[in-house]
Amino acid sequence: MRLREILEKRFSENDLKQVKGSFDIIGDVAILEIPDSLSHREKDVVDALLEVHPNIRTVYKKESEREGVYRLRDFKLIHGDEKETEHKEHGLRIRLDVRKIYFSPREGTERQRIAKQVKANETVMVMFAGAGPYALTIAKNQPKVKKVYAIEINPDAYRYIIENVRINKLGHKIVPILGDVETECMKYSGKCDRVVMPLPKGAYEYIGLAADCLKKKGGFIHYYFWSSKDAIEDIKEIVEVDLKTVERKAKSMKVRKVSEYRPKVVKFCIDIKVE
Repeated sequence: MRLREILEKRFSENDLKQVKGSFDIIGDVAILEIPDSLSHREKDVVDALLEVHPNIRTVYKKESEREGVYRLRDFKLIHGDEKETEHKEHGLRIRLDVRKIYFSPREGTERQRIAKQVKANETVMVMFAGAGPYALTIAKNQPKVKKVYAIEINPDAYRYIIENVRINKLGHKIVPILGDVETECMKYSGKCDRVVMPLPKGAYEYIGLAADCLKKKGGFIHYYFWSSKDAIEDIKEIVEVDLKTVERKAKSMKVRKVSEYRPKVVKFCIDIKVE
């Protein structure tokens, strides 16, 4: 039985309309979106959630949008204890604390899609690496990858990358790097076959930098962004202009819808073949 189906028996029709049916589960932590108008019914929502997912130990309520360099949001603890968790995804163990690190459990399929494109002996750069989900997925799915460099500016996330690399036994493939991509990527100019850019807000500022990381023969950039469907062609033009700044051009650009972000705004990925 779904959360909304349980609440149908307990909430008025007006209250039920305000309940967000979707929520995130990361390990044994759940993250809910409950409007202020239903703050007096938080316990009822939590009780219903635990009926559907009895293994949940901690429940947070979203209190803000994601903000700042680290892409974090404020949470209110409404059940259990504040703690780190371990999320399992396609055979990987990913430890993190949702209060300190950005992580989306909804993109596991997207991470698999990218990893399956990586070929043997490739050198891969993952910008904005977070707790390492893209780097871990790539290294696990392509055991013959030469090296995966994972750059992250958040010290807490960097600490978790190191831990996650260790517990998944991928230290021979993944190199965690603490720092700003604007500084750290310059050290890998011309050394990579593929660059992954899983930061949908502001990643366009780094397309030229990503292209500069690619080998002279070219390679691939996986560029994520939020947009309306009507703006896709404009985004492609921005990509073309930014590539020209480092004397590169796109041989092909394939656009893929990743997820709905909010009404009329979608998260997309462009797989760019650069030459």
